[in-house]
Amino acid sequence: MTCQSGLCQVAGLNPTAASLLGFLHQGPMAGWDLAQLVETTIGDFWNVTRSQIYRELRSLQDIGLVEAGETGVRERRPYSITDSGREAFSAWIAREPGDDLIRSPLLLTVFFGAHVDRRRLDRFLAVHRLRHEERLEHYRVLAAALSGVAEMAWTVHALRYGIEHEEAVLRWFAGFSAAADPATGSDGDRRRLRHAR
Repeated sequence: MTCQSGLCQVAGLNPTAASLLGFLHQGPMAGWDLAQLVETTIGDFWNVTRSQIYRELRSLQDIGLVEAGETGVRERRPYSITDSGREAFSAWIAREPGDDLIRSPLLLTVFFGAHVDRRRLDRFLAVHRLRHEERLEHYRVLAAALSGVAEMAWTVHALRYGIEHEEAVLRWFAGFSAAADPATGSDGDRRRLRHAR
């Protein structure tokens, strides 16, 4: 199936496919290159696997939104965006984004924290806190490097969102105390409760 106008496919264009079209505005890239780019840019807020990338590229090629070039070094085949692909991306990016979808394995564990040994839960929290600290530092370094570059202004805005999000998450982590169990309150609360009885 060939799409004569990118607009005819925008209704079925999913965000992952659209993001690949967005990256291909920079120039032709192989699936491997796109996977690396996704991982180092949008990977922290839009999870995409390598298999998804290759599958979406084939689908985009089938409907005429990208073209595949000749296989080159290391069996990598570059893809380039077509005029229809540019139209489809322009129509997609102008749509209402919709609500955020949040999936956090850690929050799911904390939600059911009453069923987890507290020491084990504390270890989980410590590991994830370190990851968020590292991510925050990474975002700050990137934002500083890109600040002042006119064409990266919107990317910096996205990074600032990430920075403030990570700062908020770290404040949330700081609310946990090894001496206080959310299920029973602080030591002082427990002493007052025993005394009241």
